[in-house]
Amino acid sequence: MKLTKIATIGTLAISIAGLSACNNMMPAKSADMKPPMHSQTMAKMNVVQVAQSNSDFSVLVEAVQAAGLTGMLADPNAHYTIFAPTNEAFMQAMKETGMTKAQLFANKPLLTKILGYHVVSGDMAMYAKDVKPGNVMTASKDTLMVTNQGKLMDENGRIANIVKTDIPATNGVVHVIDRVLLPK
Repeated sequence: MKLTKIATIGTLAISIAGLSACNNMMPAKSADMKPPMHSQTMAKMNVVQVAQSNSDFSVLVEAVQAAGLTGMLADPNAHYTIFAPTNEAFMQAMKETGMTKAQLFANKPLLTKILGYHVVSGDMAMYAKDVKPGNVMTASKDTLMVTNQGKLMDENGRIANIVKTDIPATNGVVHVIDRVLLPK
């Protein structure tokens, strides 16, 4: 039962990230998205630093650290596409699954699978213009679907919207999503 709840939270996080990368249209800037706090330009930061620079991703950053994925995601030779769920998306996933943040973070295998479901690694990062409807294989070896409407659908049929696309990083691109994606 706990594994199912954790998997649901992970899938939610990944879906949210996927939607961001898959949006074919640049969405309007959300008033609640805070600007980066770093003085460093985004293009000179890796995907982890991009997330760390925005307080709306504090739960995602904590999750990445708890799962021990910071070093991997900071790899300067990688080409990541990150579907980054906001703090609000994580809180929604916690309510949906009935799990606490502490319970999720304590289950490293589940947390790692959920976070991996929000990452696509390839020869090149996928900017919004490169994302086409269809299935995408994630770093967790699970399938994420990009709908014809440019949304992300996880393996449980849950939909995530991409609220901001194409935040560049030295080792990829970050897309902001409004739901945590959960693999089966």
